[in-house]
Amino acid sequence: MNKQERSASVCRTTKETEITVSLALDGSGKAQATSGIGFLDHMLDTLARHSGFDLTVSCRGDLGVDGHHTVEDIGICLGQALRKCIGDGTGIARYGSAIIPMDEALAQVVVDLCGRSFLAHNLKFPQERVGDFDSCLVEEFLRAYAVNAGITVHVRQLAGFNSHHLIEACFKALAHALNQAVIVVDQDILSTKGTLF
Repeated sequence: MNKQERSASVCRTTKETEITVSLALDGSGKAQATSGIGFLDHMLDTLARHSGFDLTVSCRGDLGVDGHHTVEDIGICLGQALRKCIGDGTGIARYGSAIIPMDEALAQVVVDLCGRSFLAHNLKFPQERVGDFDSCLVEEFLRAYAVNAGITVHVRQLAGFNSHHLIEACFKALAHALNQAVIVVDQDILSTKGTLF
């Protein structure tokens, strides 16, 4: 597996959103995100910085309706990009886990890059909005991401009462878990089946 294989671009155009995403797993944590939702851009920058991935996201969405389509569709595109970067999963560590604090908040994320799409979580955000971002959209982003990447994601909210801190801890934990899971450790596929995807 070479570094050239671990980058991908995805474009998606619907009546609701127009999105272009570029992702490079072997990057330096640089991000350029313009979604039209300030807090989401902050979280995408956080995801890139803490994973070490390079990420570019450009989105024009129907924010006059609300942020749902923008957030979900960015999750779809990022998931598809990750799936392309992983390929058949040859050589990757596959699993990653992180527990991350953010002041009073504590979040755990565990991932399995296994070809099985699943999201499990116990997230409950005290504040319904963080800036111009609806807190309930974290679940929509994570589900779209997991389904389109073909990965299993478990998210546990262990402590916290500030939605900003809770969401940021989740994104940082996701980033660190993904960083572990995509590391190239072998020349084989880590599965008794002989295949992940």
